[in-house]
Amino acid sequence: MQTSFETLSPLARAAVPDHSTAFDPSLILWTETVPGGTAWSARMRRGNTLRITDVRGSANVSMLLYNAEEKTERYNMPDTLKAQHTAYLTAGHVCYSDMGRVLCSIAADTCGWHDTVCGASTEAGVRAKYGEARYQEHRNAMHRNGTDSLVNELEKWGLSKRDMAANLNLFSKVQSDEEGCLQFATAHRASGQYVDLRFEMDTLVVLSTAQHPLDPNPAYAPQDVTLTVWRSGTAGADDPCRLHCPENGRGLINTERYYL
Repeated sequence: MQTSFETLSPLARAAVPDHSTAFDPSLILWTETVPGGTAWSARMRRGNTLRITDVRGSANVSMLLYNAEEKTERYNMPDTLKAQHTAYLTAGHVCYSDMGRVLCSIAADTCGWHDTVCGASTEAGVRAKYGEARYQEHRNAMHRNGTDSLVNELEKWGLSKRDMAANLNLFSKVQSDEEGCLQFATAHRASGQYVDLRFEMDTLVVLSTAQHPLDPNPAYAPQDVTLTVWRSGTAGADDPCRLHCPENGRGLINTERYYL
């Protein structure tokens, strides 16, 4: 269902790309908010872009990506980092599958750094850090963790915990200090930051909005994100993601041949 720009809420308007005449609001397919601490999944079509917006500036999005047609093909963290000579992801980078194809490109990013190595939070970690808050007593205010949330969402698509791979943590910046210890950074965070994922393949996207396992906040306080999807087309011949490095050009060619 198409949604006109005029009918969007102020929050949703802030989440859509460039409101200038260069962008046709009729291309917006839908927009919604994912509450903090919950999970979400959907099949994203090739040629559509998903903007994820950190509403308050302190969200984390743990995300998994799968080929929607053949779910044994999924996001491969080592190949993604090795091919692009990086330890984190930002605009100009792409997310590779384990078949050397590009699941999605990062077409735009106002955050600048997305964690690739720390994984998702666990039940034991959340309990140790924030205490226990079970559904029986707390209902929807119960404490949730990223791993279980992702597994629950995977099961809706016929997958299970055995199908978990290394995930991305969007909006979270983790750096190594001089002694090699990972440190969670917060100075770069700001409300309204967004990342645009342009899908080069039909992709199953699974995400959790649980807090990052290294989040220094002593309180259990997962934050909302806004999702906006529009028709964008795929990477063109002069696209920055394609030209970022020779590997990306070859990866996108592999992807395009898959759909011939």
